Amino acid sequence: MNPAAVNLTAEPPGPAEVPGDEYELGPLGERCPDARDATAHPQAGPDHGPASGRRPGRPRSERAEQAIIEAALELFAEKGADGLCVEEVAARAGVGKATVYRRWHNKEDLLLAALGSLKSPLPDPRGESVRDDLIAIVTVMSQDSADPRRTRQYTLLLGEGEKFPRLMARYTETLVEPRRNVIRSVLRRGIETGQVRPDVDVEIAMLTLTGTAMSRGKCETVERNAEFAERVVDSLLLGLAPR
Repeated sequence: MNPAAVNLTAEPPGPAEVPGDEYELGPLGERCPDARDATAHPQAGPDHGPASGRRPGRPRSERAEQAIIEAALELFAEKGADGLCVEEVAARAGVGKATVYRRWHNKEDLLLAALGSLKSPLPDPRGESVRDDLIAIVTVMSQDSADPRRTRQYTLLLGEGEKFPRLMARYTETLVEPRRNVIRSVLRRGIETGQVRPDVDVEIAMLTLTGTAMSRGKCETVERNAEFAERVVDSLLLGLAPR
């Protein structure tokens, strides 16, 4: 990762700054605004976590990592991106601070990892039927969007995106675009195989699918059922299939 692209140590600009200047998330090592809650947990100390004394090269603990992710999501929901700090994350996760530092060096990386954990992996396209591949993808995306917890976290992220535009940009680059590329690849393959019209706008088709899937849980004009993804894909393909 280019260090220049992830300089998160700058202080946020004061009120006299020119409008449009970005707030930056500080380093993960800064103390909590109110450290009393974190210091009340002895396991949050640097020498009391399960990773203390672990030899280099030892496999990371998946349980510890998941606990850290869950703690980060809880703090983000309660206090926003500014509320993330290693002391309270470690305290809630029941690990040593060194265990957190070993995995993530700044708030941005930790928060992106936490938010990424809320997205279910998309199925690998089978490469035979464009319709079947798109239905499988939209099914996963719509199920995620119908999950209230995932929806709340995403709504919070959108709000924080106005304050931390670089965080939102990294979220889009590292988490959103790779998923969009899966859909683009299916549509382009459909054009190559004659299952999709050659003059189709791939970007518009991709955004139509993702936007409809993401509306689940927010717009209840369509009944939640197992046929939702099929209806979305079939409705779109009617306008894309060769005539």
